[in-house]
Amino acid sequence: MSRCSAPGKMILLGEHAVVFGKPAVALAINLRISSAVSKSTQYSVNGRAMQKRHHAYISAALDQAWGGPPINVDTISEIPSGSGLGSSAAVTVSCVAAMMASKGKFNHEAVAKKSFAVELKVQGSASPTDTSTSTHGEGVIVSPEKLDGFLWRIEHGDNAWNMHHCDVPKLRFVVGYTGIHAATGPLVAGVRSLVESNKDARRSIDRIGEIVMDGVEALSKQDKKRLGQLMNEDHELLNGLGVGHSALEELVVAARPLSFGAKLTGAGGGGSMIALTDDVEKVSEAIRSAGGEPIVVSVGAEGVRRDD
Repeated sequence: MSRCSAPGKMILLGEHAVVFGKPAVALAINLRISSAVSKSTQYSVNGRAMQKRHHAYISAALDQAWGGPPINVDTISEIPSGSGLGSSAAVTVSCVAAMMASKGKFNHEAVAKKSFAVELKVQGSASPTDTSTSTHGEGVIVSPEKLDGFLWRIEHGDNAWNMHHCDVPKLRFVVGYTGIHAATGPLVAGVRSLVESNKDARRSIDRIGEIVMDGVEALSKQDKKRLGQLMNEDHELLNGLGVGHSALEELVVAARPLSFGAKLTGAGGGGSMIALTDDVEKVSEAIRSAGGEPIVVSVGAEGVRRDD
């Protein structure tokens, strides 16, 4: 049996725009998903027959990384599904890594590329941000250009993403989970449709890309005030792209007076928001009072690893 685990992630800046080749910054968090593969008489998940409709990411991982006899995949998750914290990426990366490890082919770059192919197949349109962050861990800067700290390059169609290591300073975040499941694929498709037909939406995508690079500089200087301002602006632009939600907005509004900045994270449409703060207790209470589930996370977590 081979077992691997991978961290969830939160996109600090740049979600949705990254699908269009703009930069993004994502941080690995200390919530993980573990996957173990073992011999079986049938393809199964947690001891039950695999169903492609319910196990889309695991099924697609088999196509990308296995190609062998039937196996059982056991998964253990600490990440709420649909929360915007990278549960699909973490289960994909941990499964792909476990399958590759069982064949003696564990390799971070290969895991990242195969995992992106899995998410692309399931979602129809995706960027490799989540899967590369779950693979590498710590922090990842995604950029159309090659920068310092280069890790690997992933291409699809007309788009190319260069992945880079990002040093992660000691920052404190509270995640506010709405409890509303939001499928990534339709949200990504909705933004694409809007951008293709609306000049203001295209300008928003360009501005988000600029915000990301300003955020990278703020991170390097550990300038929490500036980083918070950029988070707030990014959030308003994402709302303008139609991926906000009233429940998310209530949590953002509740957290901001106690935070440097607060914004949705991930695909939106529900899921989660994040607040950068020095007072996690007060922000957690504010989020709870506004109807959300607060989750205090540490960032810069280790990437995919073998746990067997």
